[in-house]
Parts: sequence; C-alpha cells; structure tokens
Amino acid sequence: MKDLKDIKFWLFDLDNTLYDGATKVFDQVDKKMSKFISKKLNVGIEEARKIQKNYFQEYNTTLNGMIKNHKIDADEFLEFVHDVDLSFLDKDKDLEDEIKKLDGKKIIFTNGSRAHALNVTKRIGIDKLFDGIFDIRDCEFIPKPSKEPYKKLVENYKIEPQYCIFFEDIARNLKPAYELGMKTVWIKNDEPWAAKYSDSEFINYKTDNLAKFLKEINELR
Repeated sequence: MKDLKDIKFWLFDLDNTLYDGATKVFDQVDKKMSKFISKKLNVGIEEARKIQKNYFQEYNTTLNGMIKNHKIDADEFLEFVHDVDLSFLDKDKDLEDEIKKLDGKKIIFTNGSRAHALNVTKRIGIDKLFDGIFDIRDCEFIPKPSKEPYKKLVENYKIEPQYCIFFEDIARNLKPAYELGMKTVWIKNDEPWAAKYSDSEFINYKTDNLAKFLKEINELR
C-alpha cells in the first residue's frame, strides 16, 4: 500500500460503497425501477423486471436504456426510484473519522442522483466531508463505465489521475479509472453482476471494509 501514500484525490461510488451492501438499500431502488417501468410501459412486473435487467446489461444503467428506447423524463425516473426508506441506515463513526483524516479532494461519483447521494450521506453522518458530488446529471446521463463521464470528472475537478484512487462496488466500473492512471479499489460483494471482472488486472486492491482500508492508508501518511 506504500504506493497510496501520495494520493490527493479520493473518488467514491455511493451505493453499496459508502454504506454496506448488506443493508439492501439498493434493493429498494431496484424494486422501484421495476414499478416505474411497469407503469410507464404498461407491462406486468415480471416483464418490467426483464426489461430492467436487459437495459442494465446493454446500456450500463436501466435509466440509460429507458431514455434511449422510450424517451422518458430522466428527472421523473430519478425522483421516483430514489424515494426510498433510509431510516435504518445508521451513522458510521469509523468511516466519518477516516474520511475526515484524508488529505486532498474527496468526491462522490455516482450513476444515481445528487439528491439520493445527499440523503444517504446525511443518514450515515458524512455529508459535510466531500468537495463535490458528480452525479448522473453531471454526466449528461452517460453512465459509468463509459469513458466520457470519467474524463469529464477529471476535467471538472482538475484531478491528476496518477494521484487519484477510486472506490467502487461494481468491478467493471473501475476499468476506465485504471486506464486513466488512477489506483482502483473494488468493494467486495457477492452480487454476480457486480463481481464480474473482479479478478481483472485493472483492480489494484480489494476490501470488504472501506473504513478499515482508509485507516490503513491514513496510517501510512
């Protein structure tokens, strides 16, 4: 980990990264996507779910598929699917302490919405610790792992990729970051779609405990 002591740009995915995927917050979002598709396309939930998963595979996000194929209102979709119960998410004091100690710019990079990122980070007590949120609107609805949003993010925040590290639970989303020269950390999980490519050369590190991993970096500095 000695190669991490000079890091000064810290990029974090949001869902299942800044909070434990075992909380199943994203399961609620997932179900709401199916409901939205069912209502918009006038199909049953089973059919809506198939469409949802196909779009996720083909277009990297369900939203991207819905925009391209059905010209839906992206804002309406984002507001609906992120209107979820977060009351069971607890403050994460360990994570708060370690993020506070990180020296440099700290940015959330999410395929979700800014409002959802703020709601989640407020619940876990880390909302005041970031220098920015780069959400799907900032990406002009082009999601990770397309290269465009990564390049736009780098330009927007004047990031020097060789001094940047990116934390993400979906392994394939780390590839463009690695290709730009960033260090990459996969947040380990058992979801087949998230774990695919997790043994690839574009993953520098793996962890199942973000706070502990950040603590190790902080102790190097």
